[in-house]
This record gives sequence, C-alpha cells and structure tokens, in this order.
Amino acid sequence: MPTFQNPTTDAAEASEALCGLAHASRVFEDPADTYTVLGDLLAGVRSLRQVLDQLATAHVTNRVRAHDDAGDQTAGATYALAATAELQQAAALLDGVHDRVDAAMSVSGRIAWHPALTAPGPVSRWVSVVFLQGQDADEVLTIIDRDGTDAAIEHLAGFDMGEETTQAALVNGYVYDTIPTGPLDHTTTTTGIYALTYNHDHGHVSLLRAHPETREPDAQAPAARTTPSRPPSRRHAPAVVEEDDWFAPSQSSSVSRGRAL
Repeated sequence: MPTFQNPTTDAAEASEALCGLAHASRVFEDPADTYTVLGDLLAGVRSLRQVLDQLATAHVTNRVRAHDDAGDQTAGATYALAATAELQQAAALLDGVHDRVDAAMSVSGRIAWHPALTAPGPVSRWVSVVFLQGQDADEVLTIIDRDGTDAAIEHLAGFDMGEETTQAALVNGYVYDTIPTGPLDHTTTTTGIYALTYNHDHGHVSLLRAHPETREPDAQAPAARTTPSRPPSRRHAPAVVEEDDWFAPSQSSSVSRGRAL
C-alpha cells in the first residue's frame, strides 16, 4: 500500500506495480478491459507528470547543498541545474503521451467487443496435480515472488505423473468443472494446460491440469448469447494543476474474506 509520505518507498512500489501490469497485460481475455486499463494509465501519466515536476523543483531549490565527489559546490550546483532541465523536458514530453493515451481511450470507448467465436469440441475439466500449504507452500511462493508464476508452474509440474495423477484425482474427487478459487486467490494459466492458484495471505498454492472430455451437446440448451461487450463509461479526470495534491490517500476501503482451507 502507498504511504503517501515516503517517496522512496512509494516509488519502489510503483515500479513493482508497473512490472506486474506489464506481465498481466500480455493477454486480455476480455478486450473490453483495455478501456479500464487505459483510464488508469491516463491517471498514472498525470501523476508521473507531477512527480517529474516535483523532482525538478527539489533539485533546483536544494542546489546550494549539491557538491561533487571532490566536495566542489559549484560543480554540484551545475549538476543539479542540469538535472532540473532534463526533468523539466521529460515532464513536457509527457504532455504528448497524455494526449495520445487520452485520444486512444476516447476511440476505444466507442468499440462494442463481440464474444470470440469458439468451435465446438472437447470440454475440459480440471484435475488437481498438487496442493501445498504452510511451509511446503513457502518455497513455491518465494519462487513466484522471485522468478514469476511461469517458473512456479514449471517447478510444480514435477509432481504431475500423467495418467497416474489423473486417476488419483478421479478416485479422490479432485476434479472440477471450473478452477476452484477463493476471494483472495490469484490464478494463472499457461497454454491451457496448467492452472496455478496461490494465496500469500493464507499460504497455499495449487496446480491443476486440464483434462479434456468429450461431451454431447445438449439439444435443449439455449443458444449462447452474443451480446457485444462494451466498456463502462468513464468520466475523464480534470487536467493536473500543480497546486492539486494527486497523492492524497483515498477514503475508501475494502474488506476481503478468504476461503477456508
């Protein structure tokens, strides 16, 4: 969570959040979600513009304290002024980025996304490969934090004994029509074969594998709806004014309840 007071801590958290967004946005299951992401990015660009301005101000107002490694204050002040000029130029360039993202969001909001066309075929269920919790899950959670979910899936795939794992899941009833998750669980899938669910708060990880089954279509079932998906309307925030505090903490809060293990 942001501190709204410590710039170094909040900068590190913002960097981590952007890395997570870069990873998560590789695939959009629902293209209508791009509109929401664009709106949040637009707000982020405005905030970044303000941060660059404030960094420039910090350099120029504190230039009397700037020295080089040899203790030369004149050289240090020169470096501070040079940094100020570069930061101001970067902030000005962000104005163009803001305008382009704003234009993209405007036209994206006019798109009515239709559901993807899927050919009839085998229906997959999910069989449990392995479920770890407590200390057994800590190693995998560490891999997720350090190397990402793909590395964790590759690690847990070593528990998959193929048909033996499938039969054990069928016998014990660990077969699911949909991926079982709780309110606080995170889910990641790879190429439609494996699904990883994990929860740092409750300390558990689970790997499931898709198990294809051939099912006869229900002749009495109604046809699937093909209503286009349109992103929700979103009101643009006003342009940034330097006196505004865009980092004031939000008054809203949310409470999530985890599922029992």
